[in-house]
Amino acid sequence: MLRVALSEVHAGPVDTTGEVAPDDPILAGADWSLATPLKVRGRFSGAGEGKYYWRVQFETRVRLECRRCLGDIELPISESRGLVFAADEETPDGDGCYTIPPRTRVLDLTDTLREELLLAVPPFAECRPDCKGLCPRCGANLNDGPCDCPPRSDSRWDALKGLSKADTRKD
Repeated sequence: MLRVALSEVHAGPVDTTGEVAPDDPILAGADWSLATPLKVRGRFSGAGEGKYYWRVQFETRVRLECRRCLGDIELPISESRGLVFAADEETPDGDGCYTIPPRTRVLDLTDTLREELLLAVPPFAECRPDCKGLCPRCGANLNDGPCDCPPRSDSRWDALKGLSKADTRKD
């Protein structure tokens, strides 16, 4: 699926298409899961001696928790990336650059795809922009309405509570 024989690339670009199932072990350890299969399509081509270029598009829906209320949400992910692959000594520094191990005949793009997908999923997702989150005392979801916790007072103002309007200075 996402393996490219480097000898084929010398004859011309190679199409890379595939689908990763939501329960695929390549996504183990992620803080989220796939809600739909990850669809991948791309074109792997030569970019000079020992260098290659992979133009890839992938899309899916991921299931994760809202950072404020911890509710389950699904987010669409649709990305297009241009990635460079080169031999150890020729790998340029920067994002989207990957090293090809020495004596590689067939390049497995699965780990690269995993890394790019991990980068595409937002680290902090919210169910909606105005999510109120959870009450810090009782844990109630404030999106469902106010909780029953009494209002918190600021102890710095306790000394002023005993004062009333009658106690104020009269001019």
